[in-house]
Amino acid sequence: MASAPFTDPVELAQDMLRCRSVTPVDDGAQACLIKALEALGFTVTQLPFGPQDAPTPNFYARRGEGRPRLCFAGHTDVVPPGQGWSHDPFEAVIHEGMLYGRGIADMKGGLACSVAAVARLIAEGEPKGAISFLVTGDEEGPAHYGTKPVIEWLAERGELPDFCLLGEPTNPAFLGETIKIGRRGSMNAQITVQGVQGHVAYPHRADNPIHRLLSALSEMTGRVLDEGNEWFAPSSLQVTSVDVGNTATNVIPAQASAMLNIRFNDCHTGAALEAWLRDVTARHAPNAQVDVSISGEAFLTEPGEAVTCLQASVADITGSTPVLDTGGGTSDARFISQYCAVAEFGLVGATMHKTNEHVSLTSLEELTEIYRVFMKRFGL
Repeated sequence: MASAPFTDPVELAQDMLRCRSVTPVDDGAQACLIKALEALGFTVTQLPFGPQDAPTPNFYARRGEGRPRLCFAGHTDVVPPGQGWSHDPFEAVIHEGMLYGRGIADMKGGLACSVAAVARLIAEGEPKGAISFLVTGDEEGPAHYGTKPVIEWLAERGELPDFCLLGEPTNPAFLGETIKIGRRGSMNAQITVQGVQGHVAYPHRADNPIHRLLSALSEMTGRVLDEGNEWFAPSSLQVTSVDVGNTATNVIPAQASAMLNIRFNDCHTGAALEAWLRDVTARHAPNAQVDVSISGEAFLTEPGEAVTCLQASVADITGSTPVLDTGGGTSDARFISQYCAVAEFGLVGATMHKTNEHVSLTSLEELTEIYRVFMKRFGL
């Protein structure tokens, strides 16, 4: 395997890490993957979506025909590096068995491992079925013109995979710990209540918007949304800000606003929760403005053959059988789940988005082998 091209995940990961692909800039990160995939016989279609003057870089690559159809998904964009690094975050330094760089855990390392795994599989003989890659440059950003329009594009052309594997860093502490088979939904709301400003000594001449807002928030936070279920923890509503902009102690303000976030399981839909928020607010503050943004619905991939194959493959390489989990934040799996079964398994995420983001060289090799073994178990 070592003599075959692109079978080493470390080299490809370093090439990508040296590209300063901080959202929304690509800086050649996707070109690194495209070069490798084309050399491996993939047909690559670049799919820039969004404003013409600043489109989001995306691409879809496919090799083979028939079934099974497996798609590896991921993103090449990263968050800003911040200050205080021991090594340049874009030099891809290897030190004491660790590879350092912004995005190595989240998730250029996972992409490099998936490409290397495919290269190793091809080196063993022609795979059965079809293997594809869905790669976006807009996961760490607004995610408006990335995976969502690409998966819609695939659906329109009948190109949807049977199963999609997203290489996000799902393992909190060690490789082989966790496979994510679902995610909670997430919604943000801002509530703005208008009142009548006045002197605190003459409250009858004013209308205090804070009192109305707090009354609404009290009802919202007092409700137990649910008790959770087999795969999901209980849903959670958290007030994240209450603001009035008042610097005086003797003035009733004219306006008060609050922000909140709800992380919800599959007992709810975003639309139903939004309707509830609006109803509660209207009863306490009839003229309030409620602005809601739903970034994703809750979803669950019921454990089946593909997930079982993935669990077994992880156990084969690491000796640890990963638990199936739905915790954490959102990912692009929320878009993919609307069209096909999807699960997430990648590197250890302990340092993602942190200073000195790094993963071990051993974990890169092991993840590559997990992906290779999984593809064989999946029937490719």
